[in-house]
Amino acid sequence: MGKRIVAVNAGPRIGWNTDTLITEAMKGAEEAGAEVQKFDLFRLERFTGCVSCFGCKKERFKGHCVVRDGLTPVLDAIREADGLIIGSPNYLSELTSSFRAVYERLIFQNLTYNVEHPSCNERSIPVLLIMTSNAPDTMYQGLLENYRNSFERFVGPTQVLVSGETLQLKDFSKNDWPWTIYNPEDRFRRHETVFPEECKKAFELGKALV
Repeated sequence: MGKRIVAVNAGPRIGWNTDTLITEAMKGAEEAGAEVQKFDLFRLERFTGCVSCFGCKKERFKGHCVVRDGLTPVLDAIREADGLIIGSPNYLSELTSSFRAVYERLIFQNLTYNVEHPSCNERSIPVLLIMTSNAPDTMYQGLLENYRNSFERFVGPTQVLVSGETLQLKDFSKNDWPWTIYNPEDRFRRHETVFPEECKKAFELGKALV
């Protein structure tokens, strides 16, 4: 039986930057022989972040979030997977609230509050964390390092891929006011030259998960 990889898109725009990089990583995993299951968080049934019920701290639920909502099949799939691809755009210097909901419940269910054994996750799997941003990719090293450390402690070894200065619109002229903070032509040029290379990197990182 081949490896099973779960891909989670925490961005709302299908076919755009985050989704494209996740798709390329999925293709890489599939070329390496894996079966990939994808979840688009913005298209799931209603869900929340951690509600601090501490149900996952009971022995019979250890490592399992007990809240039942739209995220339950995502968490169940990750628990049985051999690797995780998860991506989000950057919103106001953070990842999306949908990403945070998955992150909170994925990590907290494995947190034991036990010094000797801080994580009850007995099945470490590799993680590829992807972030896209309108800002330069050098701005969020601290943020992503914190996420990487948490994933490594409670899920498994984690690689990070960042794509900055992304293209946000197909036609900037349709805005009601000009976006003068950057030059749209530069964004189109980067999307045609740099972004394809980032897609290739996503493909290779997805392949390496397997």
